[in-house]
Amino acid sequence: MNNHPYNKITSLIDEMEKVILGKRDVLQLTVTAFLAGGHVLFEDIPGVGKTLMVKTLAKAIHGKFSRIQFTPDLLPSDILGISVYNTVSQTFEFHPGPIFTTVLLADEINRTTPRTQAALLEAMSENHVTIDNHTYTLDKHFFVLATQNPVEYEGTYPLPEAQLDRFLFRLQIGYPEFDDELELLMNQQQNKLALVRQVLKFEEIAELKQLTEEVYVDPQVARYALQLVQATRNHDGIILGISPRTAVSFLKAARAFALTEGRSYVIPDDLQRILPAAFGHRLLLKGGYTASDEKIQQILEQIIRRVPVPVRKPI
Repeated sequence: MNNHPYNKITSLIDEMEKVILGKRDVLQLTVTAFLAGGHVLFEDIPGVGKTLMVKTLAKAIHGKFSRIQFTPDLLPSDILGISVYNTVSQTFEFHPGPIFTTVLLADEINRTTPRTQAALLEAMSENHVTIDNHTYTLDKHFFVLATQNPVEYEGTYPLPEAQLDRFLFRLQIGYPEFDDELELLMNQQQNKLALVRQVLKFEEIAELKQLTEEVYVDPQVARYALQLVQATRNHDGIILGISPRTAVSFLKAARAFALTEGRSYVIPDDLQRILPAAFGHRLLLKGGYTASDEKIQQILEQIIRRVPVPVRKPI
């Protein structure tokens, strides 16, 4: 029973929860994105544990971890790598950049120029980089967790809709609950990352990703997913709704979420639970960029209420 896929996923989330207290729902969605082959954008205040969470995930899956601090003077070559001429061999040698890793933390991605942002996001979507007409494949389980600070907008370059669409989920960790923060204060000298153990091998990750593809989606559930998508396109308060490409990734994410719940099939509740994280950053409201997250949340809740949930007919 210990080898059951659900137990492996639970073990991974448990290890991450040793470090990030009281945020199991965020950890579950992060693991969901990882299994679905997507990437995550954290729009959060500084100091809530994003870096530590990413390091914990990398250690628990025994993957390589890299961090890039995005600044206005960062160049695409600082991320991707560069070809350097070797005078001895009289050939160009490629020096890989920090993007050649398993888990990448792209810190404050909205502080760098659109050109540099695009270099990372292109690699995210294609899982390879092309430099000097040579293509270099990234890690098979390459996973990006990018952060941007919603409080400070001065000196930032907001990600356009096409680039936001590269992220499967947008999440927030937020402040910890009182008891969790008290425990953090009482044990601040303890290196919790040292307690994290490897719980998944690379071949087990590949197996879990394959199982994600095999999670069953009933035609009625697929129809419900599409109705939720179309509801964003027909809503009076939304200018830009969910695209067909996002509809595909939405269902793939639902499969992965079902697996984290210990099921081999998707239910409507899975779609409802991942919908805010999957849709929130992709919608353009009539208020434009001034529309608050609270307003977006209200509209998404409204859509969930309006679209009828499919009910299995009694046999």
